[in-house]
Parts: sequence; structure tokens; C-alpha cells
Amino acid sequence: MDIVEIIEPKAVVASLKATSKKQALQELARHAAEITGLGERRIFETLLERERLGTTGVGHGVAIPHGKLGELKKLHGMFARLERPIDFDAIDEQPVDLIFLLLAPETAGADHLKALARVSRLLRNAGTCEKLRGAKNGDALFMLLTHPEAQAA
Repeated sequence: MDIVEIIEPKAVVASLKATSKKQALQELARHAAEITGLGERRIFETLLERERLGTTGVGHGVAIPHGKLGELKKLHGMFARLERPIDFDAIDEQPVDLIFLLLAPETAGADHLKALARVSRLLRNAGTCEKLRGAKNGDALFMLLTHPEAQAA
């Protein structure tokens, strides 16, 4: 599964303002509601519920919050670069500034796991993360996410 299959340009936020993990999840839920047509509160509660199981802050400044919602018909991805790094209870205890949100239908099963694995592989690449942090705008971020081999940032 390619990232271009789950994310669209309007789902990329080049400069998200948040001072806490909770606020970041609220802002992500607000943006995701616009993209998916689902209720912001429902998305936020799903993300919080997942965080209670364990942090989605995977280390090196990256978080991959995710959840399943029965109302969804397909996988939805969203990417945000934070204006300032925040504490996200990450496994390496480092602040997070790159967040990839993944929302999946309840029935997604293997597709959800494949998408999580693909996003994780992409954001484990230090060079890609460096380019994402240096990208000038949302279009450049989208290009880097969907064509990580691209050199333009």
C-alpha cells in the first residue's frame, strides 16, 4: 500500500499550532473531521482511547496516532508538522514535531496494519524526516510523503 492511496494534499498541515499532546490530537481531529465527514469529537475520543493503550510517539520526533472508526469506508491519512515540538510521551522521551494520523474502517484489518507499517517505514528514515522538517510548504510535504525519493523540498 502506497501512502498516496491514503492521503491527499488537503490532508497535509505544514504548521500545526499545539502546545500539548491533547491539543495536538484535538487539532488533528478537527482537520480529520473536515476530510472524513465524521464528527470531530468522535475522532478525538478514538485517538485518546488508543493513546491510553500506549503512546503512539514512536521516537525521533515522530508520532503515528491511529484508530478505527466503524463509519469510515476507507483509510484516511493526515500529516502535520508542528510549529514547535511537544511532549508526546514518546518511547524515547523526545519531543514530537512530525505527526502522521491514520484512521481506518473497523473492517480494515490487514490494510490498516499495512498502512501503519508503510508510514512507520517512511518516517523511520532520518533523511526523509530531515526533508519533512525543512520543507517550505504543504505541497512540498505532500510530495515528500508520497514520493519520498524526490529530492525537492
